[in-house]
Amino acid sequence: MYFFAVAFGLLLHVLFWGVGFAVLVMPRPWGRYWPILAGAAGLALQSLTVWIGAYANLPGTNSYAWWSEAIPVALLALALWRCGGARLWADLRRLSGLWLTMAVALCAMVLPLTRASRGLTTMSLGSCDAADYAAGARILMEFARGDRGGFLGLTEVVQVMSVDNFFDYWLRLNHFAPSALIALNGAVLDCLPHELTSLMTVVLLVSSLPVVFWLARAVMGYSGGLSIWLTALYGFGPITWYAVFHVAMGQLLAAHAIALITWAAIALWRSPLTWRRGAALGGVLGIAYALLLTSYNFIIVLCLVPAVTCVGGLAAWRSEWRKLGRWALLMIAPFLVCSVVFAERVAGLMERFTLLQTYDFGWRIPSLSPEGWVGIVSGTALTAFPGWQRFVLAACVVTALIAALLRGAKRDRRGAYLAVGLTLPVLLGYEYLNFRGVHRGTNASYDAYKLLAVFYPGLLVGLCYWLTLIDSRGRLSRWTGWVLLAGISGFILQAAYRFAERMETPPLIVSRELMQVGRIEAMSDVASVNIRMPDMWSRLWANALLLRKPQYFRTHTYEGRRNTALRGEWDLNGGLVQVNLPAGGSRQINPQFSLEHTSSPYFLRARIGTDDGWYDLERQPRATQRWRWTDATARISLENPHPRPLYATCRFLNVHALVERDFQVWAGGVLLRTVRINRDMTVRVPDIVLPPGHTTLEIRTTTPLTAPGGADKRLLGFRIFGVELDLHNAPEPLRD
Repeated sequence: MYFFAVAFGLLLHVLFWGVGFAVLVMPRPWGRYWPILAGAAGLALQSLTVWIGAYANLPGTNSYAWWSEAIPVALLALALWRCGGARLWADLRRLSGLWLTMAVALCAMVLPLTRASRGLTTMSLGSCDAADYAAGARILMEFARGDRGGFLGLTEVVQVMSVDNFFDYWLRLNHFAPSALIALNGAVLDCLPHELTSLMTVVLLVSSLPVVFWLARAVMGYSGGLSIWLTALYGFGPITWYAVFHVAMGQLLAAHAIALITWAAIALWRSPLTWRRGAALGGVLGIAYALLLTSYNFIIVLCLVPAVTCVGGLAAWRSEWRKLGRWALLMIAPFLVCSVVFAERVAGLMERFTLLQTYDFGWRIPSLSPEGWVGIVSGTALTAFPGWQRFVLAACVVTALIAALLRGAKRDRRGAYLAVGLTLPVLLGYEYLNFRGVHRGTNASYDAYKLLAVFYPGLLVGLCYWLTLIDSRGRLSRWTGWVLLAGISGFILQAAYRFAERMETPPLIVSRELMQVGRIEAMSDVASVNIRMPDMWSRLWANALLLRKPQYFRTHTYEGRRNTALRGEWDLNGGLVQVNLPAGGSRQINPQFSLEHTSSPYFLRARIGTDDGWYDLERQPRATQRWRWTDATARISLENPHPRPLYATCRFLNVHALVERDFQVWAGGVLLRTVRINRDMTVRVPDIVLPPGHTTLEIRTTTPLTAPGGADKRLLGFRIFGVELDLHNAPEPLRD
């Protein structure tokens, strides 16, 4: 229940911050619908508060978070004085169906998290963004902008473009708002960043649902019931759940902001284009621009594409060019104001674009066809249904949409055009990026998904224009609409179940053992650390937990954590392989993580590379043990930096095979030991001689590999729970 209590507490806290602000900012023609704006207003106000606190050089949100609660209290008091409590309560009750949808969506996303872990923690389907956000959150919680101690001022590692310290990297280049929200809410709720990051991501999606409802209701004119269904489709759909369970916080904030901008742009065009009306909607636009600039600042150049397409087409239809010019000025004015407030974010735009061109961020995501655009996918990787099923489903969606557009062209031209304007430019960009990724062999499909996702509220509302068939007079059209609605609902629930099932055993999780790495920060004799975890998830979380220590990285670990010479006094090791040095040369944090002193006469480095014949780490839910399966030949690279040999004993812990097979250990082309594995066994290999330089330890078998069956198509050798290397004295005294 603790997960649910904190999740609802987060959501209510965000809405509390936004209630008064939303009442005061929402323009009068739509004043009774101020709750639609409450989520965005709360998020923007919290981000602005942390931004001001950072530039005031305050020592983190831990020092001012509770004092800042006076801001929403004052705004709420002003709203109550202006409108009265009875009216505000009536406005809330009017949207009771929306609040119920939000509550159910939040519970559905939080439930699998409770099954994956006993305590509050963060988990992911594969992306490591959560650890990055948590590092920024800790900076904004505990440090002042002028702090340069430990990792924060380690320029040779943290420098990115013009930024030479880790704090300014968050203010200028990285996704500031997600970390700021974790920092402020964490300080108020007394939660650490790793406890809130996943839940905060859920809250970001849930808080955006009112804006999706508003787009459907106020822009496209769908009925209240159909608008609620569209809201649920967005809140439970695989496009958004993929973002939530990959902890894509910046993306969800951008989608929220762009949806608001799109509504405000169309509402402004439909209203009398006076400066007074522009100023009234300017507050809404200011909230949206602020969210964009502090989260996905680079998307600001594209955020008006659907709005310009819709309004520009309507202007061309009636040749209202002068009105279009006034509209453009009124749209840009709030952005100019926000650009002054967040000048550092605007100044970093060109550098951000340079980074996007320099690095091939992300991974490859399957290209979605029309049925996938509305959420019909076969798995948590957003893969399409196989063979003919994909084409039939796509044909059904496209046929219904075309039929609705043709009908709308005769009876509701403006509605049909808005549906096209909200979808066509986004889909053209999406398909172009997918084509570019295939043509160049890059991760452009990742960029394509991000583009689709940040415009998804408007895109979904436009793609579901076939809902107008339900209100038509023709029986066939009505039945077509209802059948499609029911079918998509079934596919969405099926996809949500698969996501929930997968997140019960997430591939990435902040375990208790990983959190114990933070103890190193209190060790006064550990002056600096080389972060040598093999996986990026652990490296990034170790970085977030050890910000008060200088840290060095062997591999480039995301922005602000460059690979440099390993100058640290201690190596921090993790993963499957542990090295134990005698005479106090190593320090065990727990069975998964340890420290090695680089000046020890027994110092040795061991690692498993990405192409060394090992499958990814696996674990059971709520368990501490981890393991990896081997391929045909699994390798461990050993590096002896001394000019004389080292001597070691090696233990392979809890070795298991699906069938009985021989377990061979080789080093330098020499067979060291063979053991027949017919049950879980610990295999010990004594007296391994490691000459100066590089040695490869290999695990081989002559028995053919085994497929586990079912959906798992891997060919497996051995399951190994750990590898321990104990360095010991040689027969002769060791001399350097």
